[in-house]
Amino acid sequence: MSTQDDTRFAPGLIDETRTKEPRRFKVLLHNDDYTSMEFVVHVLRGLFQKPEHEAMRIMLAVHKQGLGECGIYTAEVAETKVDTVHAMAKAAGFPLRASMEEV
Repeated sequence: MSTQDDTRFAPGLIDETRTKEPRRFKVLLHNDDYTSMEFVVHVLRGLFQKPEHEAMRIMLAVHKQGLGECGIYTAEVAETKVDTVHAMAKAAGFPLRASMEEV
């Protein structure tokens, strides 16, 4: 094949073979009147791998501001984290809710 016939490298054309960055989503925890602060810290440390001081900071944001950001992930990972929060909360008897929001 000659170089003239190969338009993939022509100036001004977009290379469609490049991979795009995946969309990113932040996972949020929502405040409620029943879930204990200790359980929220447990979720943040266990599921989101947050160190103690960061888990406490996020838990206080949830408590005082109504929302706390747990991390930013691809869509599939964020969905799994949200589902896991709900499963953990249900198993522990708490109504803790999580959601995801595109960054």
